[in-house]
Amino acid sequence: MISVIIPTLNESGALPRLLGALHRQGGVACEVIVADGGSHDDTVRIAQQWDCKVVRAAPGRGQQLSAGSAVATGDILLFLHADSVFPESGLQAINRHLQRDRGLIGGNFRLTFDGNDDFSDWLNGFYATIRARGIYYGDSGIFIRSETFTKIGGIKPIALMEDYCLVRRMEKVGRTCCIDEPGLVTSSRRFLGRRKYAIIFGWLRIHALFYLRINPDRLARIYNSTRQ
Repeated sequence: MISVIIPTLNESGALPRLLGALHRQGGVACEVIVADGGSHDDTVRIAQQWDCKVVRAAPGRGQQLSAGSAVATGDILLFLHADSVFPESGLQAINRHLQRDRGLIGGNFRLTFDGNDDFSDWLNGFYATIRARGIYYGDSGIFIRSETFTKIGGIKPIALMEDYCLVRRMEKVGRTCCIDEPGLVTSSRRFLGRRKYAIIFGWLRIHALFYLRINPDRLARIYNSTRQ
């Protein structure tokens, strides 16, 4: 069974589309866990209407994903952002890859941004380039065998870079794959109004500070101020 874990904070607009796509997955047993960080809209009510497990957690993806994974019962964990456009054969693709090659510990999906512009095209290429170097993030749908997840210590409940921290540990302990077809589509909303080179500089800066072991709470403040 696949446990799908979705961190949310006021995602009533995007969540129904994702839950609908997961509901239409055929031939794969799954449970959907919504780890909510204190939504003030209808997010929790929508999750309950779709028979999801709802877990309350302190706001922040690290805290929420840690809380959600703590109640997961599947032998595979899949972490999705609420604004993801998940392919209707996505769960089957995960099962197929992991059953075909027992040496794979997990992986992610090829990521496409939904903006219909040159900048989104550039982002698509940028993410493909860094994935070829073993770098990927939570917006690309990270999945992992539960036994490996437990072995490497799970998700760290930190304010920022929890996905990168997980990926680096995954890449150290085993082989991963990137599912090219079907791919996953994500929102480019967080990049709107930002310059390409400012994004690259900010990305490099955050990674450098992370390697220097700057407190993740401080990193989150820097990251949010840069986005604003």
